[in-house]
Parts: sequence; structure tokens; C-alpha cells
Amino acid sequence: MKTFRFAAVGDNCIDRYQPPVSQSFVGGNAVNVAVQLARLGHVSYYFGAVGRDADGLRTRRLLSENGVRLVHLQERDGVTAYTDIEVLPSGERIMAFEDFGVCAGYRPDAADIEVLKTMDHVHIGWMDDGGALRRTLAAAGVSLSQDISVNADPKNLGIDGLAIAFGSAGDEEQVGEEMLQRMLAQGARIAVVTRGSRGSAASDGIVRASTGIRAVDVVDTTGAGDSFIAGFLAQHVAGASLQECLEAGRDHAAQTCTHVGGFPQKPQPL
Repeated sequence: MKTFRFAAVGDNCIDRYQPPVSQSFVGGNAVNVAVQLARLGHVSYYFGAVGRDADGLRTRRLLSENGVRLVHLQERDGVTAYTDIEVLPSGERIMAFEDFGVCAGYRPDAADIEVLKTMDHVHIGWMDDGGALRRTLAAAGVSLSQDISVNADPKNLGIDGLAIAFGSAGDEEQVGEEMLQRMLAQGARIAVVTRGSRGSAASDGIVRASTGIRAVDVVDTTGAGDSFIAGFLAQHVAGASLQECLEAGRDHAAQTCTHVGGFPQKPQPL
């Protein structure tokens, strides 16, 4: 297998599962993508910020243990980001509260940006920079992706310049199709939509592909979308077809659903 150089930029957080789970895990879109790409055997860098606290040390340790390169990780004064996740009797997970901590205001410096320009592909997670990094890297011809479902603030959303735009549409097929077309119309070269139990679809405006889900005994869906992204990206950079990329994303997401958290790790009690 050929090895590629990836970077994931942006959010990390401590996923704090409320009772009855009462455990916490390291996660976040950019962190999960970085870890999963490393687990797939690629060179994977994480660019982001953690606090100078116990959660920041924990995040750094777990990323390093999973083979993610951290030479561009910043430590900042303040709290490491966290998300409170409520577990309903049905087993459904609800994101109840988020504190972005030192992720808020994080910016790669000029030296970081020069390194990012050398990557085979860069994935951007949650950032509150108004799209500045996306525009800078796109102007330099860098292959970029972003999950537009991660950022809720419209001023931080933008698709123009993305090689791949990912989005989550739930189970509604028509909603997913409209999202595909909208992302293509707004400038994405490839649009990819996950559709819950209906699987996923992708289009480059000429070729359209889709796949269902891989049935597994689901333990937790947290981070499955991030694993889907990593599986898709690894195949895309290797030159695979849209269908092959979707199937790789599907299989990697299914594997993540078999354990709690976005990647295998030892939980800590709340």
C-alpha cells in the first residue's frame, strides 16, 4: 500500500458521556480523522490546540499512542474543549453541551501553513476562522476537504475551493440529494453525503455513486462519520473511484460503531 501524507486541522474535545455511561473519551472531528488515517497506515499530522491541563495531556498522549504526529500541536492557556453527551433510554446519543475551550480562536501560524501546503491532502474540522485557512490553502492548490455539518455558524461555513465537501443529511433521501447538488453548485469538486441508515452517496457532477450501510452490532455511533471521512479520503487520494471510496468509508464507519468513542481507547470515569 502506498503511504500518503495527511493533515487534519481544527477541533479536539473530550466526549463526556453522562450517566448511565459516566465515562469520557478523547474525540473531535479533526482528531478522529487524524487518528483513523494513522490507523490506516498513513502519515497523519494533527494541527490544533489543547489546554495546559489534564485533558490536554490526555489528548496528546492518546494521539501519540495512535501514531499521529504532533509537532504542530499548540498548547494554550485555558480549558481543553469538551462535549457533554446525554444517553437516552433508547441508546441514542444527544450532544447536550459544547465548550470549545482553547480550540476557539486557534489559528495555524505562518510556518504551519507552509507545512500544510506540502500535504497530499488536508482535512479541516471545526474552526472559527471565517474560512480563512480554507481560502489560503485552496489558493495554493492544496487538496482540501471539510465536513460542513461540523460548523454551525454560517460565517465559518464555505465550500468553494474544497476538493471534497462532506455533509450529513439524516435518513431523508430527498434532503440528501438536495445537499449533494447544493454543495456541487457552491464549488465543491466532489460532494459526499451520509444518510444514516440509508447509507451514503457521492457525486462529482458527472458520476454519481451510492452505497448502503454495513450491518454490525452497534455499540455507539459517535465518531462513525469521522471514520467514514478517513476511509473515503484514504481511497480518494490513492486514486480510487467514487464507489470504492464510499465503500471504504462505509466499512470503516461500521467498525467504529462496534465500540464506544471515535477510536479504541481506555475510557476515564467522569
